[in-house]
Amino acid sequence: MSLYTPDETALRDLAAEIESIPPRPHHAALLEIANRIRPGCTFGHALSRGGWYRTGGVIAADGAPLADSVEAWAKAGLRACGDDFNELVERHVGEGLQVTRHSGRTHYFVAAYGPAPADFLQLEVEELQEVLDRQLIDAANLPQDMHELAEPIVPLELDAQAVGAPRYRFRRLIDVRQAVARANSAEGRNAGLARLFADWTHSSAAARGHFSEHWIIGLREHLDRYRNPVTSVSLVSRHARELKPFQWNEGLSGIEMLAQLQAFDRAAAYPAAWYFHLVAGNFTPPRVAYAIARDLDAGFDYLPETEAVLVKDWVAAPYSV
Repeated sequence: MSLYTPDETALRDLAAEIESIPPRPHHAALLEIANRIRPGCTFGHALSRGGWYRTGGVIAADGAPLADSVEAWAKAGLRACGDDFNELVERHVGEGLQVTRHSGRTHYFVAAYGPAPADFLQLEVEELQEVLDRQLIDAANLPQDMHELAEPIVPLELDAQAVGAPRYRFRRLIDVRQAVARANSAEGRNAGLARLFADWTHSSAAARGHFSEHWIIGLREHLDRYRNPVTSVSLVSRHARELKPFQWNEGLSGIEMLAQLQAFDRAAAYPAAWYFHLVAGNFTPPRVAYAIARDLDAGFDYLPETEAVLVKDWVAAPYSV
């Protein structure tokens, strides 16, 4: 299949449709929308990551919304007070104004469209809920400037009571093959990624499912010091919660080593997982690879030939993603 290049109108329409539906535990309605993005592509939920939040707006003591952004509210209020910050504080200190935050989770959905490891689409959708965060002004510890008003060091916190229903927010839709191509062209910054994909293609893992069944990408886009756009790609395991680090000891070898490799692969649900977590994670320490290489040199043959070649190549020229 060809690369997927939706235009801005299509993305806006997709975002509007996703954001018009309420979140549900298994995202059934969202998946129905996602599965219309491209014929032949069936999306599935890959991973959810939470625990983050964004600053919200300002509400009155009775819960009436006053502004979507605390910073915008503060700037407008300061102008109304003739840029006199003390007057702004005095005007509102007794009103019981409250600041909210948007508690969030990011849901990742993937759909493979070809056999190569990078041949998949990744849809990212945030699930947000506005909750109470803090009192805007602490009468016992008045802010001294705009920064302390917007981001106090010691806020007067409130219980995180919901002030709005959960909602979806479209984040982005990525053709991973395109994203990787852009990243690889950025002066070799992501050269290891191309090698990892080649390793996957030649490993036992490739015969047991698509790469996207086990990994998603973390995409970062920023400007370098010359204001040029730079794309960097990292890998995120879909099985990280099930995995445990190796129980390393200096004598780990032979049958004991094989047992640990097999246990790791069972937890990850695909063969050679230990190798890819050597390259793209921190679950497999490098000394495991060096110990395996010593075993291979000593005549042990507990690895399939495909993985034996990968280990020998890695030991000769280590890399990471």
